[in-house]
This record gives sequence, structure tokens and C-alpha cells, in this order.
Amino acid sequence: MVVAPLAFGQIATARNSLITMADQSSQLSYQAGEAAGHAQARREEVVEKAHDAASAAQEATREGASQAGGLVQQAGAQVQQIAQGTAGAVKSAADAVKNATGLGGN
Repeated sequence: MVVAPLAFGQIATARNSLITMADQSSQLSYQAGEAAGHAQARREEVVEKAHDAASAAQEATREGASQAGGLVQQAGAQVQQIAQGTAGAVKSAADAVKNATGLGGN
């Protein structure tokens, strides 16, 4: 098989095509790296926002639990006061009945 020699113009055209393809490849590599950098920055931003949201939710939960504990304690104190008041009223009523029927010790 005989290969015909390339003319000078054909060699120059082939060389220019190779240079253009190398430039395009370099440009695509640069753009791919740039896109990867943007994606990494965006991922870090999303992770940071998620962390901040989780921290805020955790703090709100703590505050809510603290407030709930305080409300439960207040409710318990109120129930205790009502029970003591009711016990006192029952004792007074029983004493009044005893006194009215003459069974009181006074």
C-alpha cells in the first residue's frame, strides 16, 4: 500500500485542527473544574444551612421542654393547693355537722 505524501497545506490544516481540538479540550476541562467548584461550594452552603436549622430546632426543643416542665410544675402546685383547700373545706363542713348535731367536742 502506497501512502501519498501530504501537501504542505494539508499538514498545516491538520496541525491547526489538532490545536483547535486541544484548545477546546482545555476549555472544557476548565469549565468542568469550574462547575465542580461551584457544586462543592453549593453543597457546603446547603450542609451549613441544614446544620443551622438542626441546631435551631434542637434549641427550640430544649426551650419548649423547659417551658413545659415549668407549666407542669405550676399545674401540680395548683392541684395541690386545690386539694388542700378542699380537705380544709371538708373538715370544716364535718365540724359544722358535728356541732349542729351536738356531736362536736366543744
